[in-house]
Amino acid sequence: MEGLMDSWALREIIRPFIDIALLSFLIYKAYNIMEETQAIQLLKGASLLALVYVAAWFLKLSTLLWILNLLAPGIFIGIAIVFQPELRSIFTRIGQRDFFRLQTRTRSLQMDSILGAAEVLSGQKRGALIVFARNVGLKNIIDTGTKLNANLSSSLIITIFGHDTPLHDGALVIQNGEIVAAGCFLPLSRQADIRRSFGTRHRAALGLAEETDSVVLVVSEETGAISLAYDSHIFYALTLDEVRFRLRQLLNLRDEPGDDTGGSGA
Repeated sequence: MEGLMDSWALREIIRPFIDIALLSFLIYKAYNIMEETQAIQLLKGASLLALVYVAAWFLKLSTLLWILNLLAPGIFIGIAIVFQPELRSIFTRIGQRDFFRLQTRTRSLQMDSILGAAEVLSGQKRGALIVFARNVGLKNIIDTGTKLNANLSSSLIITIFGHDTPLHDGALVIQNGEIVAAGCFLPLSRQADIRRSFGTRHRAALGLAEETDSVVLVVSEETGAISLAYDSHIFYALTLDEVRFRLRQLLNLRDEPGDDTGGSGA
């Protein structure tokens, strides 16, 4: 009997720690998702409505409470419609395979081939759009282009974007270390405060970065500037070293033989 009581007491002591640990983990993940998906606007709107309701309840404003209770279903539907892109991004992040992982496995990628091609295209001021798939599937994007399933090489990338081929206006998708498709169409960003100087390529790169966890490399046709779009943001006019450094971090790449290049993100 005494052993049973000790076991029960031990469970009662451990249970709050497990409760706090799981809650802390969920809050940490939720914060990361909110940060990555630009859902702060959604959070601000929900917080404002909650504060108004609490104030109305505390001050016994019966008319306002009646109106809020009456409009509550419509308000939630309106929020779902207005913030549909943000909500889709949130649920996409939750559905990622590595949501419950603190670290992800490393991958290999021929970085020199990609950066070499980007440098040539930048010098020629030939626009390019290269998508690096991560955890979120891109089947719907791949299906809009021409499937290649080709080995990754700088010459192929330059051939696709360096000349007026039927595939040069779309995006090239790299997955599992190979070029799976080219000439793919990407969704355009709906951000209202995007730079006016950005053309369709940059808007498309940002649009995909808003809806998935992909990393998108963009070469500007007007300036030759190389940019990266990921986590609903675009980082414009990066150096090759900065691009290499960020890609290695974002894609969890293994060290390549003879590659000791480092850098720091701006």
